[in-house]
Amino acid sequence: MQQLTQNKSTDNQLRYQGNSSQFAVIFFKNVLLTIVTLGIYYPWAKVELLKFHSNSTILKDDNFNFHGNAKDVLRSFLTVFLCIAIGYSLLLISITNTNNTTQALLLIASYFIFIILIPLITHGTIKYRCQKTSWKGVQFNYLGSKSELFWKFISGVLITILTLGIYTPWFVTELRRYVIGHLRFGNLSFEFQGDGAKLFWIQFKFILLYPLTLGIYTFWYIKELFEFYIDNIEVNQNEIKTHLKLNVKVGDIFSLYIVNFALIIFSLGIATPWVIIRTYTALASFIEIDDQLKISEIQQTNYKTEHEEGFLDFKLV
Repeated sequence: MQQLTQNKSTDNQLRYQGNSSQFAVIFFKNVLLTIVTLGIYYPWAKVELLKFHSNSTILKDDNFNFHGNAKDVLRSFLTVFLCIAIGYSLLLISITNTNNTTQALLLIASYFIFIILIPLITHGTIKYRCQKTSWKGVQFNYLGSKSELFWKFISGVLITILTLGIYTPWFVTELRRYVIGHLRFGNLSFEFQGDGAKLFWIQFKFILLYPLTLGIYTFWYIKELFEFYIDNIEVNQNEIKTHLKLNVKVGDIFSLYIVNFALIIFSLGIATPWVIIRTYTALASFIEIDDQLKISEIQQTNYKTEHEEGFLDFKLV
């Protein structure tokens, strides 16, 4: 087995340098227009936010770029919006219906719509974002299959229900393993090596210790959860394997969340854009990239997918 090393390099660090004031203007404009248009403006708002965050994310002195267009995703957005509206309509009708059989059927139908939408939306969002995101001309790719992800999600939901929720950590881990394992960034490939049992233990400790510590354990829980999701990402570049590393202390999590909470409360929510920028800046600074990963040798690679897309192939952001 090839040895994995963790050597920090300042040249390899990921940075986020978004301007809070500029983001605040975009944020409040998007909120206002989304409300005025009853949600129709959402694709334009989301695309503008993604472009801002991508341009503000720096890797080795070059920023990422998002090339998406709201018109590309409008049709899919309206389709999803219509499906959700139908689902909620069935749910409301079931609540007011007095016939038990009809009520149960309507309730099942509404939940069915919501459940099948989740993997389709997930697949469409990841695929479109990857297709439209690049760094120095190097593009992201998502090679996952819509049908594979769909059935993996449905089977996971069923097992989770049958186990009364106990399977949830394994379900979440398997989904993340599938998605990350099918991501490509130029000549980089990725694997997620997290274990469901480890995530179960993290969740179990939180449920046990949260009431005993009056909620104070939350900061340790967040740290462990972030470490689980980041440290278990393996990056493969030309057969050289490295890991991402989250370098964060509980005190860092504490100061980030407490200050963010205070800003939101005392500003009555007006400080939300500044909190978002502050959070992104901190999270990027916590992530370390191994020296073994040669950023300068990342090259554009063309991938061919074997999966034909068509019906319900959503383009979403």
